[in-house]
Amino acid sequence: MKEFVILVDNKDKELGVCEKLETHEKALLHRAFSILVFNSKGEMMLQQRAKGKYHCGGLWSNACCGHPRPGESVDSAARRRLMEEMGFECVLQEIKTFIYRVKFDNGLAENEFLHVFKGVFDCRPKINPDEADDWKWIGMGKLKKDIQLHPEKYSYWFKLIVKNHQSIDR
Repeated sequence: MKEFVILVDNKDKELGVCEKLETHEKALLHRAFSILVFNSKGEMMLQQRAKGKYHCGGLWSNACCGHPRPGESVDSAARRRLMEEMGFECVLQEIKTFIYRVKFDNGLAENEFLHVFKGVFDCRPKINPDEADDWKWIGMGKLKKDIQLHPEKYSYWFKLIVKNHQSIDR
């Protein structure tokens, strides 16, 4: 079954829908979200993207990311996707939005109006192996240092979130 994403303008106004793969082939601006999850110690949950993902497989990234379906709110999509990918629910708060664009080596591209959410969770996730190969908790200082030393291990959007948005620290 084909998946569709919501096309938007640079103010996040809906313009229509497009098939997900075509959207990434043509680098069309579309609505997306990323979820940052912290534990009560202030450590961030990282997800290692499944190697079989259509882009950025095997890279470390934020706990969850995705696209709202046509007719679905960003908040609802974020909660749905967190359960689908990581097997848990938590209260989510939207903290930032920004647009980024990047081309990948496989010819696909991201051009996203990204909604960034933050939540707190203190248990072990039940990761979906179709979405994630691994997960871990990491302190922000250690994370920022590792991104500096090994940027190739992390997804592009996640590096942008960590570098440019100070409000993510608990």
